Amino acid sequence: MLAGIALTLISIWLGQNHGLLPIAASEESHLIDGLFNAMMTISVGLFLIVQGVIIYAAIRFRRRQGDETDGAAFEGNIPLEILWTAIPAVIVLGISVYSFDIYNQIGGLNPMGHSVAHAQSSKQGTHFSGAAIAATLADATAGETVTTSAPPIGQAVEAEPGANQVSPVQSTSTPNQTSTETQKTASEFVVNVTGLQYAWIFTYPDSNVTTGELHLPIGRTIKLNISANDVIHAFWVPEFRLKQDAIPGQTTELQFTPDRIGQYPVICAELCGAYHGIMKTIAIVETPQEFEAWIASQQIASQPEGLQGAIAAATRSNSPAEFLAPFTQAMGIDADTLEQIPASLNHHHLHADL
Repeated sequence: MLAGIALTLISIWLGQNHGLLPIAASEESHLIDGLFNAMMTISVGLFLIVQGVIIYAAIRFRRRQGDETDGAAFEGNIPLEILWTAIPAVIVLGISVYSFDIYNQIGGLNPMGHSVAHAQSSKQGTHFSGAAIAATLADATAGETVTTSAPPIGQAVEAEPGANQVSPVQSTSTPNQTSTETQKTASEFVVNVTGLQYAWIFTYPDSNVTTGELHLPIGRTIKLNISANDVIHAFWVPEFRLKQDAIPGQTTELQFTPDRIGQYPVICAELCGAYHGIMKTIAIVETPQEFEAWIASQQIASQPEGLQGAIAAATRSNSPAEFLAPFTQAMGIDADTLEQIPASLNHHHLHADL
């Protein structure tokens, strides 16, 4: 009994204080940490039991000096075999149910969702509406009246570029349900993620910004639409406790809410080629104000006239000599040489040289 109590206390303590996980930076990470801690507690307990029995048996039943007799013959113990088969089975089943529940809570498992039911066509940019069939069956089971304009099974539904994919089934759902779903969709901040050898590309469709760093506003529900251009990659941010495959010709999804300001590594967790190890970037979680300022700066920088306009504004009131004066030392010339530059020199030539 004392050994059992000690074993339980050690397992619980190590399961909660292992220090193996990085800092948690999303609301969903706490759910994953709870599951990991539970598995760690069970694993420590099983490890101590198994190793304890082995060490005890090795000492207790060791061959004594001078003992040349055969060991006792054991042909089996059915109740014991049932016990040590049933206990692991119950543990695995419990962890499976726990994992399934958490995966549903973070929105990772939606059998009729976009990432599973919609088989995209890489040539025509179409997808099959498997969700329409599921919605029809669900509404029919519930006894609701359904008005449908769904195409025959196997027929592709043409999607407008950049538009959200909507099931052709129109269900008579209640206004409250429709309002809730609309608010949830409107609150999502969508980022398109593309993996390619050997980089991550992030596109913000609402602002038409494309960048190599993932910037996210804190406290906002983020939805990542993940795809790949060449081979299978895996988008992984350890601090968010989330990982999802990036598959060529198919879009997968991740949904989470960052809740800690900071910079976190984005890693490819799928061996994707010779330089897989360098396929890294960062996810930057910042305040909404900082994020909006970053978006604005990216929009300015993406305009071809942005740099030229900035240079023109900085040099519009200066003569060529005044403009070049701060660089005289670096260029190895003196002020007298600058004075020889004609005052009528066109600034446009300076801008072109820069």
